[in-house]
Amino acid sequence: MKKVYLVSLIALALFIVAPGAASAQGAAKQGPDVVRDPDMEKDSLHNLEVARQYFKLRKAYKASLGRCEEILAGNPTFSKIDEVLLIAGQSSLRLAENRGKQSVKTATDKLREEARNYLSMLVNNYPESRFKDTALEELKALGGPKAKENKQ
Repeated sequence: MKKVYLVSLIALALFIVAPGAASAQGAAKQGPDVVRDPDMEKDSLHNLEVARQYFKLRKAYKASLGRCEEILAGNPTFSKIDEVLLIAGQSSLRLAENRGKQSVKTATDKLREEARNYLSMLVNNYPESRFKDTALEELKALGGPKAKENKQ
């Protein structure tokens, strides 16, 4: 009787301890780990929120593009960089089409080329992004995405 009790107690202990040890290992990760600075992430997230507001509500494409460029320059490993590239590309394209509430002195051709660059980076570098289809739709007016650059 003592053996049955002891075996049952050990089995129960294993059932309690084993799941905790297995979950501590975590899920399998894909790709290399990217170390992100929490302060930079917070700042970039704030800039993205402001860029969204400028883009969607105010139609202030110049200001939206400025916020996106600030993120791209200061935090290129931002966790939502695909959305930043989409908003930057769309803002640049809208400015080239002279839409929105702000005017710019930059040449239309240059703005269209910048839009194509941003949207092509999104399509080429983030093929699993939920924004890819939107970027491809925008790129139709710009001659399609540029070929991915091979860095060697």
